[in-house]
Amino acid sequence: MSSPDSAPQRPPQSPSGPAGQPGTEPLTPVAGALVEFLAEARVPTEHGSFTMKLFREKATGLEHVAMVMGDVAGSALVRVHSECMTGDVFGSLRCDCGPQLHFAMNEIGKRGSGVVVYLRQEGRGIGLANKLRAYQLQDQGLDTVEANQHLGFAADLRKFDTAAEILATLGVKSVKLMTNNPRKVDTLREHGVAIEERVPVRSDVQPENERYLGTKARKLGHHIDWLG
Repeated sequence: MSSPDSAPQRPPQSPSGPAGQPGTEPLTPVAGALVEFLAEARVPTEHGSFTMKLFREKATGLEHVAMVMGDVAGSALVRVHSECMTGDVFGSLRCDCGPQLHFAMNEIGKRGSGVVVYLRQEGRGIGLANKLRAYQLQDQGLDTVEANQHLGFAADLRKFDTAAEILATLGVKSVKLMTNNPRKVDTLREHGVAIEERVPVRSDVQPENERYLGTKARKLGHHIDWLG
C-alpha cells in the first residue's frame, strides 16, 4: 500500500488553465497600492468582444471592472463609469447613465480598442439604498444635489484614484476621456493620467431626466451644452 506521501502530485495550474495547455498563457496578477488583480475572461457584447478584468480595492473589498478591447498600452479611448444599477441594468429614464455607458462601449467597438473602467460607487458614492431615498426626495421637489445634501451627504462622493491605478496596471499612459464631468478630468490628472482630449458623451433629453441633467450642468459644472 502506498503512503499518502507517495501519491502523485497534480501539476500547478495558472489562472488561465492547466499548465502546458496549448494556447494559454498564465496571467500575472498585479497588486498596486490600491487594487489587486483577480481574474479575467472574454466577454462578447453587441459592441464587440471585450476582456473583462476584475480588480479588488484593498481598502474596501469592492470589486471594480475594466472592460478592455484591443491594444490599449500607451494611449487609449477611455470611459470611467460609476455603477448605476437603475440606469445601467434596468434602463431608468431618471438619469443618463445607461446611455453614457452604451455610448462609450459603442465608440470603443467602432475604434476597435479602448477601456471602460466600471467603478462600484453607486449613487455618486452614497449607495443604492440612499440613492432610492434620494429619488423619493426628488419626487417631492428636491433636485439631485439637494436630495443628497438633505440625507447628510456631499453632492458627489465619488473618487477616481482607483481608476487611475487600474489604467496604469493596463499600461495606459494617456487617455481620450469620454466624459462631461470636469471634476473627473481634473481628478484623473491629479493621479497621473495624462488627458489628451475630453470626448463629449451626448444622450437624449427625456422628460424624466431633463431636470437632473440641468442640475448637473448648473450645480456640478458638467458640460451638457445640448440642453435647451
